[in-house]
Amino acid sequence: MNRGNLLAISDLHIAHEENRKIVEGLRPRTDRDWLLVAGDIGELVEDIEWALRTLREHFAHVVWAPGNHELWTPRQDPVRLRGVERYDHLVALCRELGVTTPEDPYPLWEGPRGPVAVAPLFLLYDYTFRTHPRLTREEALAAAHEKGIVCVDEFFLFPDPYASRQEWCEHRVRETEKRLDALDPALPLVLVNHYPLVREPTRILRHPEFALWCGTERTADWHLRFPVEAVVYGHLHIPRTTWHDGVRFEEVSLGYPREWRQPWHRPTVPPRVVLSRQGPYGDQGAARS
Repeated sequence: MNRGNLLAISDLHIAHEENRKIVEGLRPRTDRDWLLVAGDIGELVEDIEWALRTLREHFAHVVWAPGNHELWTPRQDPVRLRGVERYDHLVALCRELGVTTPEDPYPLWEGPRGPVAVAPLFLLYDYTFRTHPRLTREEALAAAHEKGIVCVDEFFLFPDPYASRQEWCEHRVRETEKRLDALDPALPLVLVNHYPLVREPTRILRHPEFALWCGTERTADWHLRFPVEAVVYGHLHIPRTTWHDGVRFEEVSLGYPREWRQPWHRPTVPPRVVLSRQGPYGDQGAARS
């Protein structure tokens, strides 16, 4: 029976040498600890493979949910795959390394209170996190462009063969809902997604327009609809613990070196304890912001 901890980190961004060294030094607390990686390891397939292989050597089990950076097709990457083909390529790579992906059966972490299903998700975003509810998607994007707030996804994250990232998101949400609905309703869940499942964490963004690229309103009730023990996410680069409707949300990003000097950013090193071998909340004191 597993009696390790369930740890989490995201936004490793190993193109930065400082981050790469941190990843090299990440270690479990026990030899049975799992590590949840909530996306944005890097942009190059070679770097993503290196990081996952390194983490897999150190942790008993690694679970990966993709971020937007993994899905970019940057000009300097020899792997020219785009959209779904790129995602499928990364899934195949993870399977070769023994890393769990959103396309695999959800693994069961055996904790002190019994099994917990760990569900890595890949959902994307659909531009519904708008600064004003009356704005259409086109109006919200135009307003963001006017202020110079444009996610790099617009240039490097291709939705092929879907017509748009919004359409790809709709498909991912629909298919993921089916999988979650099919689970035992009494089985506790830890949801791992690159983006927050609810809008509230984005309201403290320095540039509120960036929320357009941070999730979808279609998941706003998932933490209530399903038996969720905790939600793990990244993307915002604002590491903290928040509670929504009594459910714990953990933003676990490492982020960029330039951000570590900011008072609002405390990088998630070592990885955050999501569930502890001593109990569900037995090691959470230091994790709260």
